Amino acid sequence: MRTITRSGIGYDVHRLEADRTLVLGGVSLEHPHGLGLAGHSDADVLCHAIADAILGATGLQDIGYYFPNTDPALRGISSLEVLRRIVGIITTKGAQIINVDSTVIAEEPVIGPFVQRMRENIAGALGLDCSRIGVKATTNEALGFLGRGEGIAALATAAVETHVD
Repeated sequence: MRTITRSGIGYDVHRLEADRTLVLGGVSLEHPHGLGLAGHSDADVLCHAIADAILGATGLQDIGYYFPNTDPALRGISSLEVLRRIVGIITTKGAQIINVDSTVIAEEPVIGPFVQRMRENIAGALGLDCSRIGVKATTNEALGFLGRGEGIAALATAAVETHVD
């Protein structure tokens, strides 16, 4: 049996709405207009993009397959818990995460002061050293729905090591 390295990409976007908590990378943030991300779970787009990147790198189905938004038991679930469960799923497939890199795309709020806490939260959920987690932020330069502040998106890549025959 030999070991190979595979990579995957993930993308997620949720709209912003009133009366929701804004959670990114497991950190609750204050949005300048009091908005949060809409969704069945905590709607943490950063963790969702990372989840899809890991699942894709492992050759598995997407986050919606394992955590459907039609399951009432998953309402409000922490996306850090989703990441913990995904580690369990890929471990049964003989895979382990090498590293993750990600980018949050948002006009507001400013993400920079919270990046280290996000990295630590994600690393903890994935059972990795923080040095293996990248989190960056950018704006959409006021272009499109993200630029108008209607939502927040995230992109992620993941590398996993897995065994093949």
